[in-house]
Amino acid sequence: MIYFLVTFAFMLIVIVIMAIGVILGRNAIKGSCGGTGAGNCICVEKCDKRKKIEAEAEAG
Repeated sequence: MIYFLVTFAFMLIVIVIMAIGVILGRNAIKGSCGGTGAGNCICVEKCDKRKKIEAEAEAG
């Protein structure tokens, strides 16, 4: 049980530190764009690989 509480406290501290960083005006926490997932890319400028994939999808 002690390991669970220590781990929980550590994770809670990490989350609080990240939240303070966001509150103080740093960039928002975000994932990468263009990973292996099939989700939509929300990047401002698309990379060459993404442009090629979309062009092939439109042609096919």
